[in-house]
Parts: sequence; structure tokens; C-alpha cells
Amino acid sequence: MIDPGFTPTQLAARAAYLLRGNDLGSMTTAAPRLYPHMWSWDAAFVAVGLAPLSVERAVTELDTLLSAQWSNGMIPHIVFANGVDGYFPGPARWACRQLAAHAPAGVDTSGITQPPVHAIAVQRILDHARRHGRSTRAVAEEFLDRRWPDLMRWHRWLAHARDRDQNGRIMLYHGWESGMDNSPRWDAAYDNVIAGSVPPYRREDVTVVTDASQRPTNGEYDRYLWLLEEMKSARYDDDVLPAKMSFAVEDVFVSAIFSMACDVLAVIGEEHSRPNSDVRELYYWADHFRRGVVATTDERTGAARDFDLRSGRWISTETLATFAPLLCGGLDRQAERTLLHTFEGPRYCSHPDLRYALPPSTSPVSRDFRSREYWRGPVWPVMTWLFSWAFARRGWAERSLLLRAEGLRQAADGTFAEYYEPFTGEPLGSMQQSWTAAAVLDWLG
Repeated sequence: MIDPGFTPTQLAARAAYLLRGNDLGSMTTAAPRLYPHMWSWDAAFVAVGLAPLSVERAVTELDTLLSAQWSNGMIPHIVFANGVDGYFPGPARWACRQLAAHAPAGVDTSGITQPPVHAIAVQRILDHARRHGRSTRAVAEEFLDRRWPDLMRWHRWLAHARDRDQNGRIMLYHGWESGMDNSPRWDAAYDNVIAGSVPPYRREDVTVVTDASQRPTNGEYDRYLWLLEEMKSARYDDDVLPAKMSFAVEDVFVSAIFSMACDVLAVIGEEHSRPNSDVRELYYWADHFRRGVVATTDERTGAARDFDLRSGRWISTETLATFAPLLCGGLDRQAERTLLHTFEGPRYCSHPDLRYALPPSTSPVSRDFRSREYWRGPVWPVMTWLFSWAFARRGWAERSLLLRAEGLRQAADGTFAEYYEPFTGEPLGSMQQSWTAAAVLDWLG
């Protein structure tokens, strides 16, 4: 059941209208006021939502993103739209074209990356193309032919440049690379980042979302920008960053996504006769990173942990990262059952005060929980979508459908908010968020 509000047909129409309104022609802004450019994992989710509307337009979205890929294989976390202001830090602050040897020459980007969910979007594009005529299928298949080497370079860069110790976990140099910018997961690691002299700046986000309780603090921003200065001093060089950066963590959630994405891309490769060597490599990475994720878990509960490479300590938090193994698999049956029970139980989806039975970004019983603050408590529809999709893929249809139903109830107000207050259901952050509309379109498509 969708809460009183818009009917499914009305909601789908509003979501499609939103994506059209946020369309700049070859890219979709993540949100028109707060995020007026293209973000990497946003673009993948947006392509998922565009695919049922237009396979061709979904292909264009990923083409634009991949056209900004760095020559070393990295997909940057932001592709800046030409002539669009209103976001900080912008291209001048990153200075990638001036400093980074591998940055593309014809487009401005940031110098960090984001979670590798793009194979999921490719799969959804191919799925929808099969339901259409020959010309649409040809568009999707031609895209795969053209971009397969780029997708392989992306996965190869992650597997090598970001797993230098070969322990099956992706290393991040900035909390922004996780997508969960100010999650409690990074508190201890950020405490050890001593910000030096940061050039003056003016935040744009707080002029759009004026309620300070919904955004990271100025102190957090000082650290964010100091890490950017450290990257610039290393000229974004993969070989220099490990020794240069104050922040270096192994992200178990990104690692689980990468394992899952390698599996998805390997299946696509098999079905579309890609080189056997590529498919073998993808399956190897899927298994290697799955093992890396499982190696972080508590043997009894299955709960996953990040690892702070600077302090040499495990990071145990009650956040969505706990459930990384539910995305990629690999746990023994009892530990997986226990972890699912935690996900569905009163510490998360069945907490008695929740408006909807959906996983908050941080557990409401955690001392780090903040119900309105970005990744410290609110419910993010795109995370609901990701778990729903992963559960369906793993054969847990009933669990997947429950998340879908509750996610649609939450979205029925038609605001397509960035995130929602978990107890009241109040929409928070930016409105008209493209990836929220995309999740709804996929659910209803």
C-alpha cells in the first residue's frame, strides 16, 4: 500500500517529469539547486530510472559519465556541467586539469571516486532493451560494445589502485568517496585529520538547506577540504596518495558493492560474448572482494566492519555498512540469518518508532544517531532501493518486495527528497532528487 497521496500512476508520472526537468541534455543533475552537476553513483541510479522511460536516454547518461573517465580508469565522483555555478567545491578548487596527469582534458571533474554501482545500471539497460524492438536492443548492445573496455578499466583500477595490500577491500582517501559523507563510520578517522591552513571558502549547501541540523558541520568541512589540499599536493597520483593522505580507510560497504558489481558485469560478459579473460578476471575479483568483506565480520553476528589504516583499528558502527555481506554474500548460513534478523529487527527496520519499516542510515539505538543529519540517521530511498535490488538478486523475493512497498509508501508524498526523517517521515535535504525519482520509477516500472 502507498500512503494516501499520489497514486502509483501519478507518482510515476511525477518522477518521470522530475527527471525530464533535471535533464541538461546529456547529463542529469543530481538535484537542481543543491547538486547542479553529475555525480557518479547518482548517474548510475538515474540511468536505472531512465531505462524504463528511454533506453536511449539511459545510455546517454552513462556515456556522458564514462566520457569523463580518467585515463588511469578512475570514474570521478563529480562531472561538472559547463557554465553551471552554485556548488562548492567547484572545478577551480579541485584543479584536476591543472594537476592530475590522468584527468580528462575536455571536461572538469573532481579528483576522487564513488561506489561502483554502474554495472547494475548496465544490467537494467540491457533488461529493458530486451523488451523493446530491434533498434532499441541495437542501441544497448552497441553501447556495451563501445564501453566494455571502459567498464573493465574502471573495475581494474579499483582492484589494483585501491587494493594495494590485496586483502579484498577498497581503500578510500576521503569520506566523500564512500557516498556516506559524514557517517559515524568516519568519526574516528576524521578525528585524526588535523586541518592545516585551508584556503578561504564559502559553503553553498547551507544556502539551499538552511536547517543546519540536516548538514555536516563547518568543522567537518574544514577536514573535508584539508584532505582535498593533501590530494592536490600529491597531484592526485595513485602512487603518492597512500603516503600523503591523513585519511585512509578500507570501506567494507564499497567493497561489497564492488564484489557484487563484478559478478553482475561477469554475467553480462558471458551473455554477450565478451573476452573470456575479462570474465575470468571479473569472477576472480568478485570472489576476492567477497572474501575480503567476510574477513571483517563478527563470527557470531555477521556484522561487517571498516578498517582505519592510519590507526590500525577496526571501525565498528551501527550503520548500514554493518550489512555489507547481505549485498555480496559469503557468510555462513547461521551468521547470515543472524545478520538478516538484525536488519529486520528492532535496531533497524522494526524499530517501534519508525514511520516506515525501512533501514535508517544509522541505527536509532546508536549513540551516534541523529534523526535529521544527513548520513547519521535519516532514511535514504536510494539505499532502500539498493538493498531491495540486492535481496531480489539473492532470491529473497519477499524481503525485496517488502522494502519496495515501504519505500513507495515513503515516496508517496511526491517530494522525491534526498532523505527522510525516520520517525516522522518528513522529507529532508534537497527536494527533486534525481536518484530518488529514479528508484521510484524502477519500483513502479
